[in-house]
Amino acid sequence: MSELLAPSQVLAEIILGGRQWLGLAAVLTIAALALLVWTYRQTSSTSWLKTTCFGLKAIAIVLLAVCLIDPLYVGQRPRPGSNLFLVVADNSRSLQLADPGARQSRGSAVKESLVEKEGWLTRLAVDFDVRKYTFDTQLQPTQDFSQLEFTGEASALSQTVQQLIDRYRGQPVAGILLLTDGNATDLASELRISNSPPLFPVALAGRKPAADLSLAHVAVSQTNFEAAPVTLVAEVETAALAGKKIVVRVMDEEGKELEKQTLAVSKEGESLSQRFLIKPEKPGVSFYRVQAALAGEENLKADATNSAEATLANNTRFATVDRGSGPYRVLYVSGLPNWEFKFLRRAVAKDDEVDLVGLVRIAKKEPKFNFLSRTDEKTNPLFRGFGNKNDETAEQYNEPVILRLGTENKDELLKGFPKDAEDLFRYQAVILDDIEAGFFTQDQLSLLQQFVSQRGGGLLMMGGKNSFGEGGYARTPIAEMLPVYLDRSRGEVNTQPLHLKLTREGWLQPWIRVRANEQDEEARLVSMPAFRSLNRVEAIKPGASVLAEVETASSESRPALAVQPFGRGRTAALLLGDMWRWDLRREDAATSDLEKAWRQTIRWLIADVPQAVEVETQVKTGTGLPAREIIIRARDKKFLPLDNATVTIVVNTPDGNEIKLAADSSSAAAGEYRALFVPRVAGAYRATVSVVAPDGSDVGSRETGWAAEPETEEFRELTGNHGLLERLAKDSGGEVLTLDGLDRFVSSLPNRKIPQVETWSYPLWHQWQVLVLAIGCLVGEWGLRRWKGLA
Repeated sequence: MSELLAPSQVLAEIILGGRQWLGLAAVLTIAALALLVWTYRQTSSTSWLKTTCFGLKAIAIVLLAVCLIDPLYVGQRPRPGSNLFLVVADNSRSLQLADPGARQSRGSAVKESLVEKEGWLTRLAVDFDVRKYTFDTQLQPTQDFSQLEFTGEASALSQTVQQLIDRYRGQPVAGILLLTDGNATDLASELRISNSPPLFPVALAGRKPAADLSLAHVAVSQTNFEAAPVTLVAEVETAALAGKKIVVRVMDEEGKELEKQTLAVSKEGESLSQRFLIKPEKPGVSFYRVQAALAGEENLKADATNSAEATLANNTRFATVDRGSGPYRVLYVSGLPNWEFKFLRRAVAKDDEVDLVGLVRIAKKEPKFNFLSRTDEKTNPLFRGFGNKNDETAEQYNEPVILRLGTENKDELLKGFPKDAEDLFRYQAVILDDIEAGFFTQDQLSLLQQFVSQRGGGLLMMGGKNSFGEGGYARTPIAEMLPVYLDRSRGEVNTQPLHLKLTREGWLQPWIRVRANEQDEEARLVSMPAFRSLNRVEAIKPGASVLAEVETASSESRPALAVQPFGRGRTAALLLGDMWRWDLRREDAATSDLEKAWRQTIRWLIADVPQAVEVETQVKTGTGLPAREIIIRARDKKFLPLDNATVTIVVNTPDGNEIKLAADSSSAAAGEYRALFVPRVAGAYRATVSVVAPDGSDVGSRETGWAAEPETEEFRELTGNHGLLERLAKDSGGEVLTLDGLDRFVSSLPNRKIPQVETWSYPLWHQWQVLVLAIGCLVGEWGLRRWKGLA
């Protein structure tokens, strides 16, 4: 006879203490039974009476024979006080909720079980060394569960489980009892555990959903499309709200309502999505508050008790929008003064974040003719009267005459187009307009290629008689970058009117479109004037995309705008050479589609161009309130990784405090620095990162931001995370329990697998029940014989 918990584990068994008497006991038992059979066969009586009497006496004989061989009932039980059992109670705010139909909250039920009806806890302490803990944002030991208040802002379940495993590793832990609803706020992915004692989660949340809506997620996407620069997508989860109406609002940092939409819930458990188009009024980091509420409850506070929802704590989320901080500098290089630069400069002037620096050649190189100059005059007479009395600072005859526009100081571009990386890499994009390849030296052409491939800048070549193949760019480093093949261009002059149209890929690019919808965009394309200047190419490269084409009078389509990535940057070929015609026939003098198109094109060129200082933030799990890891990448003036820099971070908290951090070098990559920030209060955080080079020079600064929303995460799932609890129990060899089943669970623990056990034994013959049974059988048999007169 044995009792099993698992197929491989015997908890109790019977052994023979007097094994040497086994043979004698068997012989005596057989002889006695044989004699008993012969005796009753000689007796005349009814069969049932003889059978009953025989059975009673046979039982007595067998019991006496068994006592002769001294059987022992041997088993194992937990050694009192030698095994640890951890009881951990969730103290977070989500336990203040009550399940539908429940008479009390989850927290009240837990407290009642742990404090008022602690019979199971008392019995547990008889066999185990019970260690008591509570957790919310962190794990804390406790002596008395009566101190539970259920006010914790988060449920660090993952951190709690891992801390307990690490703290008691190698010690005899019989199990960990987790009283929680499973709403872990510190999970970045699926929690997996190993080498853990058995986990016994007590599921405190019911599976029946209460009436509630929650803002599950807010996604932010930005675009260079000027009409809708920022898109907010709010994902709303509903429960038990079929037939209700929901109001979703977007508010700025001052609480001003920017947009509001009303949605209808058509079925139980429906997930709704709503998109908002927001245009930030300032560059840098901005925060928007997205709120979802039942119609008529928009102005209720999070702690209101008169709402039809189970809680309002999960109805609001922050959206962080980082528009970057300029100015972004674009270098425009032109081979001659033209209309294109006028319209481009006028368009960019309306963008506060973009600075256009012009390098316009107004005269090519010319030989020196002494008869054209004054006596002893060595400089070009075009610069006479500008105060250039020094021959070294004045333009010579054998140099082109270049006009600098929009420079920061008198030294910028003083010697023409940059000759080294430090001067060129200060720009984010370069535009080449009707300038031949011979204007640049071979080193400058290679430097332009490095500007795109290594620095990650943007390059746009515009059409003209000195551009593309006609400008001698074939088989140059520039030709390798452009999205079109220059060695296959015909170089013929266009004489037909050309009408612009967008390709399928062009319709999918927001920065190409300048109207809010497809119908208006189609109307705009039809009304555009015809163009006449086009650099014709016969083929585009495999990795390029044609976004716009022109159609001739003979219905022949030719590429007009092609783009492609190159290295870390991007390049574009605008094959039209007279874009300025677009603005000659505009109907509204106050607005210009051409200007809007130019601003969006420039924004596309500079989008995602690496900066000298780049900042990224990531959620770091393993802490009570999810921490933020701030990752900084610093580069020098040649955009090489900058090591040994001093990185300072100033964090402005929601409560008005200022915290300074120092970032340490990261082993992950050169020029990378990291710092960890743990928020203490909920709300929006701004951080300014400043980088100083080892020589003391200022590298730059950058602003970033994030939001801490512990309440929203804490109440994300009102029905609890039953899947997580079941997975924890399965992976550790435990099981999911209920509050009502704790008494049965504690009673079953001695029969489970325990680390530290002791052996116990009971002699069966020494039990009074055995003696009573044997005597009872003999007395019963004698009584029947006397009653029936059996001889």
